[in-house]
Amino acid sequence: SFDPALLEEMGRTVGTEMGEYRVDLWLAPGMNIHRNPLCGRNFEYFSEDPVISGRCAAAITRGVQKQGNGGVTIKHFAGNDQEYMRGCSNDIVTERALREIYLRGFEIAVRTAAPRSVMTSYNDINGVPSADNYDLCTAILRDEWGFDGLVMTDWGGGVSSPAISMYAGNDMIQPGGPLV
Repeated sequence: SFDPALLEEMGRTVGTEMGEYRVDLWLAPGMNIHRNPLCGRNFEYFSEDPVISGRCAAAITRGVQKQGNGGVTIKHFAGNDQEYMRGCSNDIVTERALREIYLRGFEIAVRTAAPRSVMTSYNDINGVPSADNYDLCTAILRDEWGFDGLVMTDWGGGVSSPAISMYAGNDMIQPGGPLV
């Protein structure tokens, strides 16, 4: 349900458990938009509405991070709306649609709750892997929204080379790979 107080309480519970198990980063919440009913990850995303998604993710983030034991990793930044062949998909999207639909929830979570980490998605956006996208990871996320946390790739996700991904703004490549 859309109950920010309940979501924040759930986040506090998760944060407490993270402390007990010495977990530093929770690889959640997933907050992509329900654009396709067949998306295999819809169960972990909040809504087809980016404002609801952003507010829900922000509430969970505040709850987890209030505990002081660890932080969240909002994901999958951005445009991940399919599971099948998600590493090969290329989302062709206008800047307006990208900002109003796919990025709005992330912006709300970053600006209002300061998550400790952001995970990039597998897909390309307009021909550029999300992890290699300087405009997405640095110009928008860091420079425009003021994000100062860790940016990481998804496991083996969307990286043309570690150097390009790091230049784009990634701090950690999962799980690592060959030096190119």
